[in-house]
Amino acid sequence: MDDPTPEKYEDFLLCPWADTRLVEFRHQDRLVAVAVSDRLHNALSAVYTFFDPAESARGLGVYAVLWQLQAARRAGLEWLYLGFAIDGCRKMEYKGRYLPQERMREGRWVCVERPSVPSE
Repeated sequence: MDDPTPEKYEDFLLCPWADTRLVEFRHQDRLVAVAVSDRLHNALSAVYTFFDPAESARGLGVYAVLWQLQAARRAGLEWLYLGFAIDGCRKMEYKGRYLPQERMREGRWVCVERPSVPSE
């Protein structure tokens, strides 16, 4: 973020038109990650996840996505929206690992059933 302020940070994570939820993930009473999700009428939208860099080997981002997927199922929602997938962007290529998924291609939604990024 450029010129971060508490107000700009809040504007980045929260929106007035959705029910935004912050889910804390703790290990031994210590906060290790937070997932920000918007509750929509038929989906959860995974807005942002952040975690303690010292805990990066734990796969907390993966855990947060799987937790949100289960939360969407428990709520009877149809979708978990992971946001824009930007081909070639290392920080966003993880989205191609969650299958099946739908992607907008040339103005229409298509189902993707094979990984679009190499597995690690």
